[in-house]
Amino acid sequence: MAKLPKIVSEAWENRAGAIVLTTVSEDGTANSIYASCVSKYDEETLVVADNYFDKTRKNILAGSKGVLLFITEENKAYQIKGSIQYCNEGAIFDDMQKWNPKKHPGHAAAVLKVEEVYSGAEKLV
Repeated sequence: MAKLPKIVSEAWENRAGAIVLTTVSEDGTANSIYASCVSKYDEETLVVADNYFDKTRKNILAGSKGVLLFITEENKAYQIKGSIQYCNEGAIFDDMQKWNPKKHPGHAAAVLKVEEVYSGAEKLV
């Protein structure tokens, strides 16, 4: 599995606002959502809390890959692509339950494993 380059890992800590998470349905229809309940589990794994997923959950369970897009406070954009799993138990789910605000349901953790990383058109990994 690939790891986030140092510059992207540091940029993650300086992101501005919500991220965009994109999945694809079995018929090839893209679905993008904004998500603010997110975390870097480690340098290979980003997590999005499933608080209100519908199409996103269905796409993940059907085997979709995922794309996570974020922007920094300096307006630098990064795109992370990889396999995505839906976890409603285990260490990553337990970790998500700690940082996900209690006002949200936290049904599960969408776990994106880093495979490719871009800054604009430049492929970093």
